[in-house]
Amino acid sequence: MNSSIDRQVLVLNRLWQPINLCSARRAIGLLFLGHAQAVGTFGEEQFSTHDFESWLSLEERPDDWPVVNTVSSCFCLPSIIVLAAFDRLPRKEVKFSRENIFQRDDHLCQYCHKKFDSRELNLDHVIPRDKGGATSWENVVTSCIRCNTKKGNKLPKEAGMFPLKKPVAPRWRPLVGFRKEFDSNYHQSWRMFLDPNPSSVELSS
Repeated sequence: MNSSIDRQVLVLNRLWQPINLCSARRAIGLLFLGHAQAVGTFGEEQFSTHDFESWLSLEERPDDWPVVNTVSSCFCLPSIIVLAAFDRLPRKEVKFSRENIFQRDDHLCQYCHKKFDSRELNLDHVIPRDKGGATSWENVVTSCIRCNTKKGNKLPKEAGMFPLKKPVAPRWRPLVGFRKEFDSNYHQSWRMFLDPNPSSVELSS
């Protein structure tokens, strides 16, 4: 088997809500155990579900689906699986990280209100650390390098610079923290589940 077996697969709960990502290796294991079904995608709005046996015998598949060759057979890897029993959204907290702060603030510098690429952004402690400020969701905001340098080690009142909005911890939602762009690591079929139009999803038997 090649590196395709470690590609990312979108995991849906029983209600078809996205809850996680896993490797294709893990997805195949869940199919084999009967804990999940593979979701076949045909066009942008049609989906069908398959157990392990029917997935292995699937004859019609898009050309862009990756395949794995074994000694005795060749089968395609799913891009989406739906769990057989789990129907809840897991309770989680958003990981405190540089990129997640940028996402929370929509890549907007909280002082000049301009949007920047991640490479042009920095993090600013609203209350400086040496003045008792914590490294937390409630005290760290997105700042461009220029504003970060200008504010320096001053309190907002001293610098005359106040955040655009009060910083708070974001609520967890499925796949928060993952890139919204669909590059080579993201299958286009995920788009319907990450940004769905409820009236356009069609299931085939």
